[in-house]
Amino acid sequence: MKEVKIGNNAAGKRLDSFLKSYLPGASGGFIYKMLRKKNITLNGKKADGTEKLSENDVIKIFFSDETFEKFKGGSKPAKDEKKIDLSKYGDVKVVYEDNNILLASKPVGLLSQKSTPKDISLNDWLIDYLLLNNSITNDELEIYKPSICNRLDRNTGGIVICAKSLVGARTMNKLLKDRTLDKFYRTIVSGNLSEKIFLKGYLYKDEKKNKVYIKKEDPHDNRYSYIETEIVPVEYNKDKDLTMLEVKLITGKPHQIRAHLSGIGYPLVGDVKYGGKAYGEVNYQLLFCNRVCFPNEMPEELANIKGREFKTDLPAIYNKIFY
Repeated sequence: MKEVKIGNNAAGKRLDSFLKSYLPGASGGFIYKMLRKKNITLNGKKADGTEKLSENDVIKIFFSDETFEKFKGGSKPAKDEKKIDLSKYGDVKVVYEDNNILLASKPVGLLSQKSTPKDISLNDWLIDYLLLNNSITNDELEIYKPSICNRLDRNTGGIVICAKSLVGARTMNKLLKDRTLDKFYRTIVSGNLSEKIFLKGYLYKDEKKNKVYIKKEDPHDNRYSYIETEIVPVEYNKDKDLTMLEVKLITGKPHQIRAHLSGIGYPLVGDVKYGGKAYGEVNYQLLFCNRVCFPNEMPEELANIKGREFKTDLPAIYNKIFY
């Protein structure tokens, strides 16, 4: 028999939806059959699956160990079994953390999410970090799995927003969708860009080439998405003819900053894909999300971050190239 106690990350879900995610190897028909036969109970009583779960509810599953593992999808890893080696990328820095969210500074080269099963990603680091710091248990991972809320390209570094709880995930995803959470990036371009620029356009990504294309006017093609980018000059180095920029990503589309700046004749240093030139050892886009700002209106559970700004230091390569 397996007993599951519902925490705040599963509260509000329907029982049948919870069971389908908790037992991914079981069909819906099998789950409803087990409910009818009282092989699965809720708070010691027969349930039909339509019940809304509340915190501290108890689900009991009367399966043999073999049957449970069959429908669960395998055994749980030991706490220290998944320790990840990030030495070739550099450490992930925790910029901020509370019970609901974590802001992690991703090093260049590390994927935000896996693209193949063998990949190491920031998502993997997040689970390891939470397990090793006793912020979550393997049993809790069976009910809710913390994850990143936004992605950065492999070679773009900086702050990534991670959700530790369901309320954190729902809130961050809403902020990102509503564009009320501001993300700011630093980059360096060749030439003197001296005025603030607000760019609009329409972006299409060619998945096969992993490259995007921008049109200024609406092409009336549903493959294109509307984009907005705000660019503010920070400093100009006359001797090197380089400009440090702060870029506010208003919409969040793939390669948006890189393609928008390239489109106005200022490709990023190192961004050879979009017309930039390699700069010493830098043959990738020099782009880093160094600060995020949260809105003043936040739910009570995340009131401690309302109106706050979080920053992280730029990598040393920025000073090395610019000064």
